[in-house]
Amino acid sequence: MRRFRKYFDETLNVVNAKNANQLSAFRVSCKSISEPLEDFDEVEFITDFSDQDVLISIVVQSGKIKRIQFTLLDTENPDAVKGLTEAQLKDLLIQKGDQLVGFFDYITQL
Repeated sequence: MRRFRKYFDETLNVVNAKNANQLSAFRVSCKSISEPLEDFDEVEFITDFSDQDVLISIVVQSGKIKRIQFTLLDTENPDAVKGLTEAQLKDLLIQKGDQLVGFFDYITQL
């Protein structure tokens, strides 16, 4: 997760975060984003990993990224999530790390 620390306190570009065509290049889709962003808001994206959906939750305060969290979505209850195990997180970053870095570079690009 250290590779994502550089995105903390970076401005989230809402236009890029909603660009479905470009996000698909990173194999990510936007699940929810409000426009305009509130002073304290959460933005959600989905990507796939090992035949499961991974929710990327980004907490934004005053337009700046403050927290990034990766969780697995429950297929039977889409509102429920569970944390990735350390092994799952490691596998996710090995398999999709470069795509995720590209994704974060894109959504923080001004």
